[in-house]
Amino acid sequence: MNHNKDDHLTLIPLSQVQALFSAEQLDIKRQAINDAVARRIGLEISEQVLAQAERVWLLSDYVHKQLCRSPQWLSDFLIPAEQLVAPNLAQFYAGETYWGQAPEGQVEAPDWDEKTLMQQLRRYRHWWMTRLIASDVEQTVTLETLTAHLSKLADVAVNASQLWSMKNYLSLYGQALDSQGQPQKLIVIGMGKLGGFELNLSSDIDLVFAFREHGETQGGKKSLSHQEYFTKIGQKLIQHLDQVNAEGFVFRVDMRLRPFGQSGALVMSMDSLENYYQDQGRDWERYAMIKARVMAGDGKDILEFEALRRPFVYRKYLDFGAIGALRDLKSMIAKEVRRKGIEHNIKLGEGGIREVEFIVQALQILHGGRDQGLQKPALFKVLPVLSDDGYLAPQQVQDLLESYRYLRRVEHALQGYADEQTQLLPTSASERERLAYQVGEPSWQALHDTLWQYRHKVHGNFQQLIDDGEDNSCDASAQEAWRMILKQPHDTHLIAEAIEDIAWQDPDEVSKQLGQFLSSRAVAYMQPIGQERLAVFLAALMTCLPDEADPDLVLQRIIPIMEAVTRRTAYLVLLSENQSAIVHLIGLCRESVWFSEMISSSPALLDELLDANTLFSPPSKAQMAQELRQILLRLPEEDEEAHMDAMRRFRRSIIMRIAACDITGILPLMKVSDHLTWLAEVLLEQVLQQSWHYLTHRHGYPTRDQEPVTYPELVIVGYGKSGGIELGYDSDLDLVFIHNAATNGSTDGARSVDNLVFYTRLGQRVIHLLTSFTSAGRLYEVDMRLRPSGNSGLLVASLESFKDYQQKEAWVWEHQALCRARVLAGNPTLTAQFDQTRADILARDRDRTELKTEVLKMREKMRSHLDTSGVDKGFDLKQGAGGIIDIEFMVQYMVLAWSHRYPALMAYSDNIRQLEAAAESGLLDADKVDKMKEAYTFYRATAHRQTLQKQGRLVPVETLEENQALIAQYWETFANQPCD
Repeated sequence: MNHNKDDHLTLIPLSQVQALFSAEQLDIKRQAINDAVARRIGLEISEQVLAQAERVWLLSDYVHKQLCRSPQWLSDFLIPAEQLVAPNLAQFYAGETYWGQAPEGQVEAPDWDEKTLMQQLRRYRHWWMTRLIASDVEQTVTLETLTAHLSKLADVAVNASQLWSMKNYLSLYGQALDSQGQPQKLIVIGMGKLGGFELNLSSDIDLVFAFREHGETQGGKKSLSHQEYFTKIGQKLIQHLDQVNAEGFVFRVDMRLRPFGQSGALVMSMDSLENYYQDQGRDWERYAMIKARVMAGDGKDILEFEALRRPFVYRKYLDFGAIGALRDLKSMIAKEVRRKGIEHNIKLGEGGIREVEFIVQALQILHGGRDQGLQKPALFKVLPVLSDDGYLAPQQVQDLLESYRYLRRVEHALQGYADEQTQLLPTSASERERLAYQVGEPSWQALHDTLWQYRHKVHGNFQQLIDDGEDNSCDASAQEAWRMILKQPHDTHLIAEAIEDIAWQDPDEVSKQLGQFLSSRAVAYMQPIGQERLAVFLAALMTCLPDEADPDLVLQRIIPIMEAVTRRTAYLVLLSENQSAIVHLIGLCRESVWFSEMISSSPALLDELLDANTLFSPPSKAQMAQELRQILLRLPEEDEEAHMDAMRRFRRSIIMRIAACDITGILPLMKVSDHLTWLAEVLLEQVLQQSWHYLTHRHGYPTRDQEPVTYPELVIVGYGKSGGIELGYDSDLDLVFIHNAATNGSTDGARSVDNLVFYTRLGQRVIHLLTSFTSAGRLYEVDMRLRPSGNSGLLVASLESFKDYQQKEAWVWEHQALCRARVLAGNPTLTAQFDQTRADILARDRDRTELKTEVLKMREKMRSHLDTSGVDKGFDLKQGAGGIIDIEFMVQYMVLAWSHRYPALMAYSDNIRQLEAAAESGLLDADKVDKMKEAYTFYRATAHRQTLQKQGRLVPVETLEENQALIAQYWETFANQPCD
């Protein structure tokens, strides 16, 4: 019986499935099953049962592997999941004989050690997974039952782990009691599909940990704060479920949805949780909390959490404020859909699972406060309400339900094959046929066609939801003219006629350039739909050029962008339907060739042109961190390559927005550098957290006094432009890593390493994530030569060794560099300790004559080796006489010479504020400081402009002649003036 209500699906004949394999492959698979049965003394499996099971294990390598390990499961694993009792703690504790049944009487938790608990959890998962996959292949289970059983399996695992840990810690720490003397449990909140009982076959689980009240544990040998106690319980839970051993894993655990993400505390009190959502909860977090539920805790915890969740998610009035946020989220989803290769992803691609979920949850957010029927976590239960209450037409709901069922069925077929969390359709012919048979389709072509029928229906509904309200149409006759030109691209007369209303400086050359582009191989090989989109775009573009002062230059810079999108013409639609985006494109390309080249190399950046509010309003550091967190949360936590690509795309999009504000004068120079530096800090913090997560997963946590340290005791110190808050568009990062780990400890994982080895690998990992090239480029170039002893020194130094080196071995130029050093990311306590160390070094009482001699010697050495100025070449902004370095060296001398008397000099790491401190301290007169600041900011602004025009740091001498002469004069005075 087909329980999935996809009436056209059929069970594919076994002979057809067997035809996917060669005779030799079939023999090997059958022999493996027969050998496994034979090894079990007394186990007899009939030929009929073996034959019935063959279709399932041929279509699922995972099931075949599990049956070879546990051949006794063959006897009953084809019992439909609908006939099994859902997973629960009692059957888990009762033992394998009772799994899938309802044991009689009270079942006590067995006295298992930790190894046995982890082994049993994994076997329980495998037992259920083989049966659920079998029922899915045989079409004897509804989607609702399948996903509910998987979600309840997660509930069992979470609760079994917590109960074991509480019992295990009882004698050592006692219990965590609330103010009424009642024992508290770790409150485990299941998010996403887990919360809605909609988990898929190989899903990770998104969790948030909380506890009821603060206090101290009572009744044990040692008392801990409730925060520490429940952190330990939470860490054990993650270990029990997520750790991969010989038996595999139970569930991959993702904790990134907790407040403040990876940088936040693992566990929070309910009061702190409530304060966070009230004061800082974002719109996307409301969306995430729709399905949230307490899966471990007691009745009081459930009530308290629901009292927190419901008013946060659902507003009693029609929530107009959420419309803008949902429009932004919809735009973000649409932006990802346009990415290359995403069309093969049935979750994230066009018309995928995510679009169905967005439609439903967006309507819940908008109307759920007034319509309590919408306050349900499960999509299956909400969709009928949307029809009954008039939010969607009955046909829309039917289309969405049918599409969702089919998409989820394909998703389970993809994941059930090898127990992998994937939503990507296969590319090889054999894998495609196997997928079709597993779904119940007679061929890949049938699956492909049906899938796209459903996806088109979903995407149509997605596009209709929360309309952007912008209707931009172009003159139909102009579009027709460009259609004709595309059929005859060599006819320059047609082109000249189409562009005659624009005041070109050289119309013949423009016609020639357009003709070369339109007759290029890239355009010739475009699909008809692509050529249609190009014609519409060209018509729209030309309507925006008549008022341009230099349309030739604009077109010259836009043609490479058109060339870049010939194979991704969705971006042409994006521009054609948003006239304002074309206007932004023209304006930015007019001002900067750098813009044109950046977009040509990364066409996805065209998405940023859609919304002037974001394009010309660069985010604050906190907003950047939130935006990056949202992007990364939509990616599987273990997919490192996807995270690396996403961070690189994020960096490019933010840089583009900063540059747009720079070019248009919205941001002054100091703010441009602030934003570029904040961006680096946000990315460094994320990279550090991801590196930490990766290494602790492999090696466990570093320890101090045999207790795990669950946060990185490391800071990333920035020198030079990053330390001085003066980053440019193409700046690299001068970094130093400093740790404060216990030197005699080691990590607590199965593959334990020494703490110092761990932190060295952490530093290596950070550099790898920053500098590796992916399809999206790299994040930053990194220079580590400023660390103690340079390239020959340790990659990661302890704070003590850093301090010792600076006091006893460092050269004067290294102390100069320390003037512009500050922590960019890492541990707050260690940050304060580094700041104190820096202050101690800079505040030393130095011999000013010796100091000046060393500073002058280093400056002369740099000038002779690095100054590229010349009469015919121009002025070197950075190294030339009277340039940036002269100002920096004069300032650094003052910081090193006088900080012992005037501590304000070393309070900040940037030149501007150090100069201001010099004026306030009376070391320089205010007029001189103002002129030095003016020259310094002008130099830096010029450097930014040079970057945006793809020019180096050499500028015509006359451009900066006045500033150069003044600073050169100040330098001469400084060099020749005797020290006080």
